[in-house]
Amino acid sequence: MSDSCNSRHFSWLMKSCFPSPQHTNSPNPIQPINAATTATITTISSLPDDLLLECISRVPSSSLPSLSLVCRRWSHLLRSSSFLSLRRLHNLLHPTVFAFSVSNSTLFAANLCFQEPWQIASCLLFEIGSLDNISHARLSAIGPRIYIIGRNRLFCYDTWSATISSRSSMIFPRKKFATAVVSSKIYVAGGGPRAAATVEEYDPDTDSWSLVAQAPRKRFGCIGAAVDGVFYVIGGLKIGGLAGNEFSRAATAGAEAYVYASSMDLYDVEAKVWLRSRAVPGGGCVVAACAAAGFVYILASHAVELSFWRFDARRKSSGGGGAFGEWCRIKSPPLPAQVRVDGTVRFSCVGVEDKVVLIQVNGCIDDLLRGSGRNVRGLKEGLVLIYDCSREEWIRGPDLPEVMRRAACVSVEC
Repeated sequence: MSDSCNSRHFSWLMKSCFPSPQHTNSPNPIQPINAATTATITTISSLPDDLLLECISRVPSSSLPSLSLVCRRWSHLLRSSSFLSLRRLHNLLHPTVFAFSVSNSTLFAANLCFQEPWQIASCLLFEIGSLDNISHARLSAIGPRIYIIGRNRLFCYDTWSATISSRSSMIFPRKKFATAVVSSKIYVAGGGPRAAATVEEYDPDTDSWSLVAQAPRKRFGCIGAAVDGVFYVIGGLKIGGLAGNEFSRAATAGAEAYVYASSMDLYDVEAKVWLRSRAVPGGGCVVAACAAAGFVYILASHAVELSFWRFDARRKSSGGGGAFGEWCRIKSPPLPAQVRVDGTVRFSCVGVEDKVVLIQVNGCIDDLLRGSGRNVRGLKEGLVLIYDCSREEWIRGPDLPEVMRRAACVSVEC
């Protein structure tokens, strides 16, 4: 055969591909092209879900709110875990810290991206009832939606549209409880004499709560975190035999009847079993905790000083053993000398990729300095410190806006 391509060499083959005019019973007659049919086949809405996700996962973040309004199918796909995984794969997710504060029936939302100052995201007039003190609420984020969980109210804040809506409340009213997200579902534990004995699961797709486990111990004022499918219920106060009004009076009076729970319980969500509880080294009162980069970080108070600890929670990535469960004390946050470490100081701890953001969320700074005899300038409520887990050092972040008082904070991928 010749090395060059000559049309005469293929003329017989090309002719064989054309139907003979005398052959009327051709099994595959050529059909005329229908423009309308072709247009229907090539529309993006006709694509299967996996291909449609590949397309819409690449659009700019600014276009996502509009895409979610196209139809229910698109809205459902944009809220799916597959969409988030693709956005994460394409490096299009931007981890952001959101803070919420309530004043005069107005919900303020602010967000922080690193290397940028805080931005007021929205100011919403809303009947929020029991969330007047939002610092006692717990926040959980699933994709671009933030769930604000109060004692007997649940709200969903959409970061794309800056709107808020009501959702089903928990089965048991809780206060100062632990919460975390595992596999796109919210888990809560602790927070009251009866509620503290149970673990509840919230499914955002069905807007429903269910009881999934009994807790090994009752806790009040505990904190939640999640790594590798394990829900960590950390710190708080141990609840004894008090119940009802006795519990409320004791909590109001300072909880003298309770002792600090310097430990954490581990609930394996997939296996539905409790793992061995772990004691927090050094004792003290756990005042903040979060998960970041496969570790659980815990800030503990010891009356006049703070200690900062790291717990290796990488069950799957560390080979099923080895480093899992190891504690390491790391550098404590460098608080300004004017801020006294006592019961009036509270913190919110948020994990953002390989960083831990520590935010002072107590009341007015004047309350902290009362009786000190010093007039401190430039020190405001909302002190922000950022711990870089890879570099193992603290840096000062931008303070919360002045309007954000006693805020609740959470990390969001949006």
